[in-house]
Amino acid sequence: MTDPDRAPKTEEQIRAAWVREPPRLTGRIQVVDYDPQWPRLFEREAARIRAVLGGRVVQLEHVGSTSVPGLAAKPIIDIMLAVPDSADEPAYLPDLEAAGYVLVIREPDWYQHRAFKGPDTNVNLHVYPAGCPELERYLVFRDRLRGHPGDRDHYQRVKRELAQRDWDYVQQYADAKTAVVEEIIARARAAAGGAAPGPAPAPEG
Repeated sequence: MTDPDRAPKTEEQIRAAWVREPPRLTGRIQVVDYDPQWPRLFEREAARIRAVLGGRVVQLEHVGSTSVPGLAAKPIIDIMLAVPDSADEPAYLPDLEAAGYVLVIREPDWYQHRAFKGPDTNVNLHVYPAGCPELERYLVFRDRLRGHPGDRDHYQRVKRELAQRDWDYVQQYADAKTAVVEEIIARARAAAGGAAPGPAPAPEG
C-alpha cells in the first residue's frame, strides 16, 4: 500500500528501509493477466507460515492485486501477517528464516513493518503488529476491488499505464498509485457509511 500522508519515498529513504541493497529495476514493471493459480500459491504459503509460527499468527491474509480475481498484477503473492509484536523480531524472525524466508525491509517508523521474500515462490510477506490500522485498510481496499468491477477495472488501467513508465525502484511505482488507491478506499468508506482509522501503504501489485 502507498501512504497518503507521506511524500513519495526518496532513493535515500528506500535504501534506508532495505536490510540489503535494494534491487534496481532493469526494465519496466511486469503486469500480467490474472492467474487463477495465485490463490493456490497463497494457500500453500499460508499453510507453511502457520506451521512455522503456530499460535503467533494473529491474522494471515492474501492481499494486493493477486488476491483480486480478474485483476492484472505483478506476479508476486502479497501476504499480510499480523503477529503480537512485529518489533519483537526474536519472537518470529528466526523461525521464518529457518523456513527459507528472507528479511528484506525493516521500517520501525511505519507501524513496525517488516517485509520478507519467500523461499521458493515470489512472495512479499508483510508483517505488522496485531491491531495495526494498516491491516484493516489492506482488507478494505481488497474487498472493494473484489466486489466492484468498475473500481477493479479502473485500478487495472492505472496500473498498466504506470507500468509503461521507467522507474528505478518498485517502490516508486507503488507510490505513484497513491491517488487511485485513496480514491477507491474513500468510495469504500462512503459506501460503508463510516470513516477509516489512519493512513496506510498501497499494494505493490
